[in-house]
Amino acid sequence: MLRDASSTEDKAGDALLKVLATLASPHRMRVVAALAGQRNYVSQLARDLGISRALLQVHLRKLEAAGLVSASVEVSADGKAMKFYEVAPFALHVTPDTIRIAARTLSTHHDLETELR
Repeated sequence: MLRDASSTEDKAGDALLKVLATLASPHRMRVVAALAGQRNYVSQLARDLGISRALLQVHLRKLEAAGLVSASVEVSADGKAMKFYEVAPFALHVTPDTIRIAARTLSTHHDLETELR
């Protein structure tokens, strides 16, 4: 279903829901697609995707929270701090059976729906 080292089996439904909700955005799918080829820093990625850095940061935070991308900060030759993002290893294989199993572990907290937005 989903490889996420931070997930535990009892939260598998919540993790799957979070990943699916995160990937439901066309912007976030484009970000993952752009990073699938190579890691990149925020300013260049924003230019490549034709969106503002502020909007990109929003999407990157959601992708990072879902475990789909990771970030690291590096200092360039001219002393600028540059935040690089790359796709984290993950695989989704969603079938009716995986959904049935994941549904048993969904949180009953109404805050989960708010968190996913």
